[in-house]
Amino acid sequence: MIAVTGATGNVGRELVELLAAAGEQVTALSRRAPGATLPGGAVHRVADLDDPVALPSALDGARSLFLIVAGSVPEAVLKAAQAGGITKVVLLSSQGAGTRPDAYRHASAHEAALRTSDVEWSVLRPCGFTTNTFQWAEGVRTRRTVSAPFADTALPMIDPADIAAAAAVALTEGGHHGRTYELTGPESLTPRQRAQVIGEALGEPITFTEQTPEEARSDMLHMMPEPVVDATLAILGTPSPAEQAVSPAVEHLLGRAPHSYAHWTERHLSVFR
Repeated sequence: MIAVTGATGNVGRELVELLAAAGEQVTALSRRAPGATLPGGAVHRVADLDDPVALPSALDGARSLFLIVAGSVPEAVLKAAQAGGITKVVLLSSQGAGTRPDAYRHASAHEAALRTSDVEWSVLRPCGFTTNTFQWAEGVRTRRTVSAPFADTALPMIDPADIAAAAAVALTEGGHHGRTYELTGPESLTPRQRAQVIGEALGEPITFTEQTPEEARSDMLHMMPEPVVDATLAILGTPSPAEQAVSPAVEHLLGRAPHSYAHWTERHLSVFR
């Protein structure tokens, strides 16, 4: 049995569906009950990674665990997971754990704890998610406009469906112990180019307005803690060569190229209509 934490999130929800479709027994873990029936007979259990004492019972019967970066004490979470019978962990970390470890200390701490544990492990480090574009949805729907900072700085955003597919491979196949995979999309696009892709899919032009970093920071503070906002703006505005590079890891794991931004847009076009 495979347990999936964050099972109602962008990646976890996709992963539960993939594993269930492949005939795996799945325990879907989240802080609250899912809003819809889980696929393929997957079982839901309530679990809070900030309360690792209750985790072993939630993991009963599972041997593999998809673990998101959450919980204030990663060592305690891993200890509880092992007490619950887990022998393999695939950690969903962040690209920033490798490129900006000081800013992404929490993700780095999870990776460090995992590497010193007794379980079989692998780490996934995705870059920014294509689903971050949902922040543009209201402006596109109501005014056919997009506002974003750093209009001409390109990054290779990744479809969460590809992260889930990579996680499914690492969870169900051998040969991934001790491996860290940097996950990106197939190409680097600027915010201006992504807005153009949405406009082409809609068949209508999108007006792009470049925000100042200060304007973007003010907006982002409504959604994220200040340290996360500052780290995110640093990547968006002054990415390192590693943060702009397209990684071959998704193709290596899946035997196909990662989904393009245009492909992701077509699948979610109803959000922008």
